[in-house]
Amino acid sequence: MRLRVHTLLFWPHLVAGLLAGLIIGVMSFTGLALAFEHPILERADRETQQVAPPSPGTPRLPVDELIARVRAARPEAQPSAVTEYPDPTRAVTVSTGRTGGVYVNPYTGEVWDWGASGWRAFFHLMEDWHRWLGAQGDNRPVGKAITGASNALFFFLAVTGLYLWWPRKWTWRTLRPSIWFRRGLKGKARDWNWHNVTGFWLLPVLIVLTATGMVISYKGVSDLVFRLAGETPPTAGGPPPGPPIHVPVPPPGSAPLPLEALFVQARKQLPAWENITLRLSGGGAPRGNAPQAGPRPGGNEGKAEARKEGLAPSTFAIRETGGWPLFAATQVFVDPYTAQVLRKDAFADLPAGNRTRRWLRFLHTGEALGLTGQFVAALGCLGGLFLVWTGFCLSWRRFFPAKPGLVSSGDASTSE
Repeated sequence: MRLRVHTLLFWPHLVAGLLAGLIIGVMSFTGLALAFEHPILERADRETQQVAPPSPGTPRLPVDELIARVRAARPEAQPSAVTEYPDPTRAVTVSTGRTGGVYVNPYTGEVWDWGASGWRAFFHLMEDWHRWLGAQGDNRPVGKAITGASNALFFFLAVTGLYLWWPRKWTWRTLRPSIWFRRGLKGKARDWNWHNVTGFWLLPVLIVLTATGMVISYKGVSDLVFRLAGETPPTAGGPPPGPPIHVPVPPPGSAPLPLEALFVQARKQLPAWENITLRLSGGGAPRGNAPQAGPRPGGNEGKAEARKEGLAPSTFAIRETGGWPLFAATQVFVDPYTAQVLRKDAFADLPAGNRTRRWLRFLHTGEALGLTGQFVAALGCLGGLFLVWTGFCLSWRRFFPAKPGLVSSGDASTSE
């Protein structure tokens, strides 16, 4: 019976590997390249972000003035988010789109471009290939469909591979060739040993990477996360809407407060803040979206009711030093006319489905567990490359076996 099931699973396993192997190889390579993107960029750009230590008592320029300096220095740029840090020697970051931005000296208003341009271009290219196979514009949905299907096949390969790996007898003699690398092997025996050992040790990582990848790729799988938590899935991408936030209608003729006044209020919410980000609309006015400069902690919560009146709260994402989870941020909704805090949502305040969905997002990259998690994710991607290579080699040897007399002595010890 087991032999029949083994044969029944072996051929779909082999065919799935041949169909998706090249794409899995591309995704594994680019995933490996992207594993340490943020630590590398932060280290490479560290000096570029620094400003000269100010003299004691030197005041910081208001946030509104910093944004005005950016517009004057880069008329073609459209500020989309602003992030500040408590370190007095670190520049303020102003994002100007999905991948662009500038630094601003908070004391002088000097504006300069982000550094590490070579690294940024490299990671941007790797992300394009990892998500869309390098496709651009209208072709991106096609590329996304191919990578999503290949990721699903990789998940299938991981699950079926476990059954195919399972030894008939649990003895050290039969188990050792499948769980540890052996020296002196050549040809098919070497490929079989490498394929099985890599799959055995990295199977949990590969299942996590592929399963979380399916959550990201397919809305139906993402919706399942919310349904299992007893929640209604969002109608579009991102987390579902939360309770409405009522922004009081200001007196006629009232104007929004300066952004600096809103930042003053936001800074008071978490004394041990690590950075504070405010997403901006096209005109620089506050906008009630989660910021892009960091992980999105709360999505579009509470905007619908405010928009009925044409008003939306200013939404700050505040990262706290030593906070947990590492990717979490607290969202603070502020009345743009009075600077009153309308609501404060910590990560623990989010619904269970929302929290789970965010964990899955950052488990996929390993960032949920910091550098250790990123290293494990990188190891999984490296293992994916090994599995693709050895899988192709084993398939080639199966369909195009070596002529009698050319088979190495190591091949004779290989089981089917």
